[in-house]
Amino acid sequence: MQINSDTAILLAHCKDAKGILHAVTDFVLSNNGNIIKLDEHVDEDESHFFMRVQWDLSEFNIPKDKIGEYFNTLIGQKYDMTWDLHLSSSKPRVALFVSKYPHCIYDLLSRYESGEWNIEIPIIISNHEKFAGLAERFGILFHHIPITKETKLEQEQKEIALIKEHNIDLVVLARYMQILSSQMTEAFPMKIINIHHSSLPAFAGANPYKAAFKRGVKFMGATAHYVTEDLDEGPIIAQDIYPISHRDSISDMKRKGRDIEKIVLAKAVWAHLNHTVLIYKNRTVIFD
Repeated sequence: MQINSDTAILLAHCKDAKGILHAVTDFVLSNNGNIIKLDEHVDEDESHFFMRVQWDLSEFNIPKDKIGEYFNTLIGQKYDMTWDLHLSSSKPRVALFVSKYPHCIYDLLSRYESGEWNIEIPIIISNHEKFAGLAERFGILFHHIPITKETKLEQEQKEIALIKEHNIDLVVLARYMQILSSQMTEAFPMKIINIHHSSLPAFAGANPYKAAFKRGVKFMGATAHYVTEDLDEGPIIAQDIYPISHRDSISDMKRKGRDIEKIVLAKAVWAHLNHTVLIYKNRTVIFD
């Protein structure tokens, strides 16, 4: 749910202890903030506390640029918290990376054009030229950066420079068929989202759908996750499946696979943009 008022969103986690929830809510209320949403969770196995709190800033006593400093001094340091503060007035800047498959990028751009997502998309980067016309149609800068095994690190440096030049907050791999090197993942930790189908890693190779069909799989699914140095092993943000029956052909499986990929990727991007994701030990807590 999007909230139209000017708000702050605090994401925090720390070792569980008495009084954390009271301390955070008192910080907001004692400074004349009105709490709009509050979610919390305790992982009992880890004895770890997670929370997300969003409050109205229209009458808040602390200036926006000082909220984080005050919070850290009064609460964050006391509880040894890992925390992030986000302002709803800040419009995220998103870069799309794509290769040749159209379904995810068309879906993302439709949500952008319709105003469903309050974001800016300054650039589209691709290792092919196929979507140059699409980018032009949406008034987005298109950068063709071909990559080979020999030029990969050099070309990634160009991509990193573009991301920094355009002050990008989030990179979305909309079926970008390149494995990112550690120089990219380390430059933008937990700021790159990827999507892959459920046939990985069980049915890897050039034709995973054919292999899955021959095996008689009963569902097609997709996983959206943050990109880390370990291939397809970053913290998972969203997953979903479509049922597959004996009546489905390979073509049907591919169609269903494309559908679920774009839906799951959109769910993951939405969660990130709305700051509902907390990351802890390569796992995520996703607040509704």
